[in-house]
Formats: sequence, C-alpha cells, structure tokens
Amino acid sequence: MTQKEAITSPRAPTAIGPYSQAIRSGNLVFMSGQIPLDPATMEIVQGGVEAQAHQVLKNLAAVASEAGGSLDDCVKLTIYMIDLAEFGVVNATMEQYFQKPYPARATIQVSALPRGALVEIEAIMQVG
Repeated sequence: MTQKEAITSPRAPTAIGPYSQAIRSGNLVFMSGQIPLDPATMEIVQGGVEAQAHQVLKNLAAVASEAGGSLDDCVKLTIYMIDLAEFGVVNATMEQYFQKPYPARATIQVSALPRGALVEIEAIMQVG
C-alpha cells in the first residue's frame, strides 16, 4: 500500500477547511484547489480575473515547490471559473506559468467559489 504524505507550504495560503494543501502518494502530488488568497493577508486579491489567476498560479507554484517540483511537472489541471467569458484571460495568464507540453486540463463554469473568488485551480503533479 502506498503511503500518503501531507505537503504544506508557508508561501501559500493556509487551508481554510479540513484538507491539506497537497498530498503526495508515490510519485504523484495531488494539489488542492487554490483560490486567489494572498498568503500574507488571507484576503482575495483585487483586480479581476487576471490578477486572481496570477495569484492562484503563484499559490500552486509554492505548493509544487514544497513538494519538490514546479508547475512544469503538472500533468493535469482542473480550473473552476465563475464566468467562462473570461476563459481567454485565464488562458493567456497560464501561458506565463506553463511551458509545452502543457498539462491536460478541464475547465468548468460554476455558480460560486469560496470567498467570492472568480477562479480556482487544482492540479496533479508528477515528481521524481
């Protein structure tokens, strides 16, 4: 049986519920959905979906680093958005954080996200 290990980064927002920032199981790291919380203030960043997408990806990068990887090691993303009309903005932002080959991905429009966030992203990463 594979052991599971909790991953916690002080450079990402603390969990706002009964979950881990990430769990390593074998060579896979399952990163919980990140919303655009500034880790220093635990407040949603202002500036619309682009600013929020940047913060979400910075938060994911911090967790990935703590787990011994980087965003380039992500193999799957799930993106939750309040408004798919902003899909192009999130795509353009992602291109600043990921290189080809890009991770597999699903994008889903939802009616609400925690704390009024406009975007949330969860990821699966493969490490060593």
